[in-house]
Amino acid sequence: MKSKIECTFLLTSFLAFMAGCQNSSPSTADRQHADQADSAKYLSQPLVRNMYTADPSAHVFDGRIYVYPSHDVDAGTPQNAEGDHFAMRDYHVFSMDSVNGKVTDHGVALTVEDVPWAERQLWAPDAAYKNGTYYLYFPAKGRDGIFRIGVASSKTPSGPFKAESKPIEGSYSIDPAVFTDDDGSSYMYFGGLSGGQLQRWKDGKYDAKAPDADPEDKNAPALAPKIARMSTDMLRFDGPVQDVQIIDKEGKAILASDHDRRFFEAAWLHKYDGKYYFTYSTGDTHFLAYATGDSPTGPFTYQGTFMNPVKGWTSHHSIVESKGKWYLFYHDTQLSGKTWLRNMKVTELKHKADGSIQLIEPMEK
Repeated sequence: MKSKIECTFLLTSFLAFMAGCQNSSPSTADRQHADQADSAKYLSQPLVRNMYTADPSAHVFDGRIYVYPSHDVDAGTPQNAEGDHFAMRDYHVFSMDSVNGKVTDHGVALTVEDVPWAERQLWAPDAAYKNGTYYLYFPAKGRDGIFRIGVASSKTPSGPFKAESKPIEGSYSIDPAVFTDDDGSSYMYFGGLSGGQLQRWKDGKYDAKAPDADPEDKNAPALAPKIARMSTDMLRFDGPVQDVQIIDKEGKAILASDHDRRFFEAAWLHKYDGKYYFTYSTGDTHFLAYATGDSPTGPFTYQGTFMNPVKGWTSHHSIVESKGKWYLFYHDTQLSGKTWLRNMKVTELKHKADGSIQLIEPMEK
């Protein structure tokens, strides 16, 4: 017979385990919230309902769609401007034969414990393939509290992935997105303001006393996302980190005060009909915007928004072609109603005859 102490310990452990389960997946209350929120008001429905997923990075490998999202959990961390309540600690990989097909969860592909240099916050990742190897790129905070970008590799698109012992030299901030052009050249785009720390990097040095998301001079050019060419082994930067220039149709820089058009986070690049489309989130105005250029390195001319605000603070997206159609993967907060507990979705993205992107309304007006 177990003692009272042993029974108390077992009961406490069980309750802690159950609390952990509730914190890592949608609770009954969250599912009821999603059911009570009229689903007809949403353009698309969540791809995954048994866990929280966000920032979906979609790619087609060997004819199958693989999605690499971040994994939201309710860690009980107070919400703050640094984004500490976004306390993700692992990645799952999902796949489907087609957009309307069954979604397969391939399980945990990488955890923060698997990354020698990382301490916390595995935020929005991306993936790439080259030379028979699949690469997972991810931001994480080291023990100094600074975001860097790491890389892990696998021989299968679903992982598991093995992380390099150190972050990519010269990398910083968040939201890596890797694009490989027709000539085989690969580039990483990255950066995010506010909790993403991009505003704290000046002249390649980290300034912990620069908390604002935008330059103090609102008439100054907006802070630019970054680009670096990747080495042939996809593990390093092959050259300096440079600014991604976003200009208006008169050739002038987008200003820091122009929150409807300026870059905030979530860079992505896709190529359509010979043009390069640089897409991103405007952050506090909640638009997905796009700019076009004749080169993967820019400059890119702002063209407009292609998705209006979702339910939640903002969205983070990817764009991929599958079976002759283009699709936008994105997230909102339909399941939970909480900005740090999100769910990924997908809808068709349409390029018009003039090259513009048709505006997507994620919510019924």
